[in-house]
Parts: sequence; structure tokens; C-alpha cells
Amino acid sequence: MKMFCAGQWQETSKTINVINPFDQSVIDTIPQGSGDDVLKAVSVLEQGARIMKSMTAYDRSLILQKASELMLERKDDFARTISLEEGKILAESQVEAIRSAEVIRLSGEEARRMTGEMIPLEGNAGGQNKLGFTLRVPCGIVAAITPFNFPLNLVCHKVGPAIAAGNAILIKPASDTPLSALKLTELLLEAGLPKEAIACITGPGGEIGRAICTDSRIRKISFTGSYEVGTQICEMAGLKKVTMELGSNSPVIIMDDADLEKAAMAVSMAGYANAGQVCISAQRILTSSAIKSDFVDLLKSKVDALHTGNQLEESTKIGPMVRESDATRVEQWVNNAVSQGARLVTGGTRQGAIYAPTILDNTKPEMQVEKDEIFGPAVALSYFDDIEHAIQMANNTTYGLSAGIFTQDLDRAMKFAREVESGNLHINWSSQWRADAMPYGGLKHSGTGKEGPKYAIQEMSEEKMVIMHLTD
Repeated sequence: MKMFCAGQWQETSKTINVINPFDQSVIDTIPQGSGDDVLKAVSVLEQGARIMKSMTAYDRSLILQKASELMLERKDDFARTISLEEGKILAESQVEAIRSAEVIRLSGEEARRMTGEMIPLEGNAGGQNKLGFTLRVPCGIVAAITPFNFPLNLVCHKVGPAIAAGNAILIKPASDTPLSALKLTELLLEAGLPKEAIACITGPGGEIGRAICTDSRIRKISFTGSYEVGTQICEMAGLKKVTMELGSNSPVIIMDDADLEKAAMAVSMAGYANAGQVCISAQRILTSSAIKSDFVDLLKSKVDALHTGNQLEESTKIGPMVRESDATRVEQWVNNAVSQGARLVTGGTRQGAIYAPTILDNTKPEMQVEKDEIFGPAVALSYFDDIEHAIQMANNTTYGLSAGIFTQDLDRAMKFAREVESGNLHINWSSQWRADAMPYGGLKHSGTGKEGPKYAIQEMSEEKMVIMHLTD
């Protein structure tokens, strides 16, 4: 596919192969864009930002509504594209395609509700005959730097609100999974988005990312990815507005009064969906010592039933990781944990980019499988004696994106909600659940700002205060 830059589809002299991670076959080729392409794109996006700002919220909502309808018509094509380029099983890709259309639809609805507020100035000293209100205005140009693991939905979570707020949008998709974003760009243009108001530039993240961060004409950056890259972006971006959706090593607490069947089912889903390549995957399974053996046995039976293989085959429950190097990294982390005293309950084998769903038992805080984000199909079990100890263990991390607890005790559940340092908290479910309309974001090193169309529009617009000085 070509990339969309400066109002037209373009090729470059150098290309990048897009690879099916299961069999390493070449699906397509994409242009290898550069920093110069960012400069060209932004010059046209400046004009696009003016067009979008002058467009009514109603007209922007119609474009997004039309785009959502087209996405649903083409959901099967989008799903197959997601599976081919990312390795996600087809059933999960179909869910992602439908959710993505919903995000665009929600963004269109929120475009009509973008508003300021009245400020009660007369309640202040000297406020007599003063009428105050705020206006929300677009940032101008928004840059969306997106990851590989949800190559359509996470793009939509940035693109939809950016358009709804009246901005022009520059998309930098992950080099491993650019096809979904390119197809979305094509569809948005078909839905009526002005060609000057969007760009999708493919290529190496380092060079393109630096060009995005250092261009003063780009007012807002929304990034989803690792803490390390997010920190670099913030350092380069200066006074730009930023939203950072970063990593995690999500804890799930299993209390002694938990519904163990429900807990094991939820962890077997949340720890291994998309081969564990989800920022809110269940990773640290903190389990009451009183139910240790029962829970391990139950979880193992469910994990052992997860069949790995070709992501396009219906029987496959876990496909390949996006790169063989990532599967190798997970293999190394697991082997290191075992050498440091952890017990391998099941899994622990690799075949190319496929890593078998793995359970580690008796892990320790100093092990990499606990302290860092594994981002692969493995969970680490450790044990506690009471709720205070469990919360201390849950908070023993620099991350804070999502956490879960299983308990029938209301007081324990509320103590968890109040004291666990996480942006998303689930009671009687694992860490992995997200409604696209909810405010979504993390604490600590897991990021800044919120996603979800309503909340992202706030992040992608700016506020102006208006004071009318009235006569008596």
C-alpha cells in the first residue's frame, strides 16, 4: 500500500515488508517514510486544520457517522488485515473491527456535545456585571503515534476524537502493523474527510517520531507504547500537549473467598488474549496462600486447553507474537525466573514466534517477570496472607494502569479500590476489560491523560476564557 502524505497517496524509493508473523510470508509492502515527509505532510495539515476548525460540529459528526457505517460494512476485511499483520486470532480481530467502528461512532456523537461552561463570576469579589464562559477550540494538528497490538482500535481512539474536536490528524502507525491504519485513512477520505486534514506516514519510528516531536506546528501528541519511548517523546515535545498511554504489569488479587472458577476463567482470558500483547494483560497473579493449590490446578487446566497455531484457523486460541524476537525475549525472561527459583507449572516452550501459554509459580518481586512488563503469554503467581499484604504487593511497581480483585467481601473490595494505585480497577474481574466510552488511562509510569472519545476530545482541544464586562 501507499502512504497518504501532503494530500495524496505516495510511494518512496525505499520500502518495508509487512510480514505475517505466523509463517513469515510477505503480506504487502509499504513506503519507508522520513522526517522530510513529516514536514511535507504538516505543511498541508496546517491548511487542513483551518478547514476542520471552520467546519461545524454537525458536519464533523456526519463524516464520522459515515465512516463508522463503512467500517461495519467492511469489518471482515479489516479483521483479516488485523490478523494477517499482527498475529491476533481471527475471532479477536473481528471483535476489534466492530469495536473500532463503535469508537468512531461515539466520537461522532461526542462532536455534537463539545461545549464550554458558564463561570459564576458574580460570586467573586469585583465580579459585579461580569458574565463569564469558556469556549473549547481545536488544538490544530494532532499527531497519533500508535502501537502494533491493536492496529485499528487504538488508531481509532486517537483519530476519532481528533476529528470530532475539529483537528487535522497525522497518523504514525507501528511499522509492523501499518495496513489497518492505511485502510482506515482510505475509508475516512471516502466518508468525506478533507484530504488536507489527514496524513498517514509509514516508516521508522525514530526518525519520524523526532520530526513529529520537534515540529512546533504540531500542538498535540497522543502516544500509546512503552514507558521508555513515551519518556523520550515527552522530553522532545517540550510544551506540546501530550497524552501518554504506557505500559503495565497488571496485578490481579485472588482472595480466599473468591469464586475460583470465575477467577481462573478470567485470568486464562486476560493473561493470554492476543498472545499476552495487551497493556492491561493480567500478569502478576497475587493469590491467597489459603487457596494456593486449588487455584493453581484450576488455572492450569484452563491454560492447557489454549491451542496455539495459525491465527486464521478457527481452532486456534493463541496466535504468534508479532515478532519472533519478542517470543525469544519472553522465553528468556521465563527461563531466568526458573533459574532464580520460580516453578514452571505449564508452557515455557517456543516455536518461532509462537510462545506456549505459560504459568510461573512462586515468583519474587525482583524477577523480571514481576517487575517489568512481560507483554507475552505468561503469568506469574505469588502469594499473600491478608488484604493489606496483597495491596502492598499490588502497589510494589512503578506502573499503575489496571488491576483486579476477586472477593465476596465488600469491605475488602472497597479497600482495594481506595488503596491500589491504578487508573482502572476491576472488582470480581481481571485487569483486562475496557469499555470504549469510559475514561481510560494510568497512574505513575503508566501514563498521563485519558482516552475514551469524550475524554480524549478534552485532551485534543483547548479552553478559552471569555469575560463580558457589562454595564449597569
